[in-house]
Amino acid sequence: MPMTKLANLVDPEVMADMVSATLPKKIKFTPIAHIDTTLVGQPGDTITVPKYAYIGDAEDIAEGVAMGTTVLTASTTKATVKKAGKGVEITDESVLSGYGDPLGNATDQLAKSIAAKMDNDGYDALCTAKLVYDGTEKAIAYNGIVDADAKFGDESDDALEKILFINPDQEATLRKDADFMDKNKYPLDVVMNGTIGKIAGCQVVKSKKVKVVKYEKDNDAGTITIVEDETAESGTNKHLATIAVNCIDKLAVGDKVKAVDTDFYACPIVVVDTEDPNEDPDADGVDVSEAALTYYMKRDIMIEDDRDILKKTTVITADKHYTAVLSNESKVVLAKFKA
Repeated sequence: MPMTKLANLVDPEVMADMVSATLPKKIKFTPIAHIDTTLVGQPGDTITVPKYAYIGDAEDIAEGVAMGTTVLTASTTKATVKKAGKGVEITDESVLSGYGDPLGNATDQLAKSIAAKMDNDGYDALCTAKLVYDGTEKAIAYNGIVDADAKFGDESDDALEKILFINPDQEATLRKDADFMDKNKYPLDVVMNGTIGKIAGCQVVKSKKVKVVKYEKDNDAGTITIVEDETAESGTNKHLATIAVNCIDKLAVGDKVKAVDTDFYACPIVVVDTEDPNEDPDADGVDVSEAALTYYMKRDIMIEDDRDILKKTTVITADKHYTAVLSNESKVVLAKFKA
């Protein structure tokens, strides 16, 4: 097990205050999500969400003719909780002689690590959207965003608040678009921090977590196999971590992937309004106020520590039990733009 030793830290004489580590990718998706605590304190690790199917519009009936009946049906969506965790082992020497507060900093970073993992899962959940716009032939632009937005089939009387998440590498292209309204030039009531402007009715937020997709899952025709970390990588064998950063499909060891025809950015457009583009809840079985993204919590973050009295080290671990689910399919469009 990797161990933090004094050599990994600063052995100081005189230094300024230690600067705490920062996340390499900021939290962007968790703030727009709904947190559901239904599972907390309940047995089992799966929550079942029922959805009624729409019975259809009423029909004309002739005088004296009996009307027919329609079967009311329902479907369910299941969300299974998983555990995310990370640990650090620190020697007594690094605690006593290293600079700052190694134990305190380790605890802080473990909490940040769990938060970052939840945010990653939130993005992955949004990328399972059923409404998809394929604009992989062209870079991001006003016309493409308009076409993507049209996938909502929005029939709301008032304009809904929407956020378009982009990769920072798309920012320059978007800012040069004549229809982009830069927040620095135009008044804008922002929905969330990090908003840089607005285009085609969508507020724009940039995030490094928006992936450049280079691979897609294909267990029939895939040419690259996902192998365990202990297996050496080759042209046809790759580790999960190597492929996952450029793939939005859910992958596991043994799956096969292939290169996509054109690399593209996977940019979710999310309705963050309490209203719904589909204003009839019976049509999709989801209440109009239901958020696009929901985290179902089983147990909040738990940080524990333990001593190894033989090695004289302290082990600190953090874990959280939850799952991230696309809870309102009508509020998310996955827009694909050429990379």
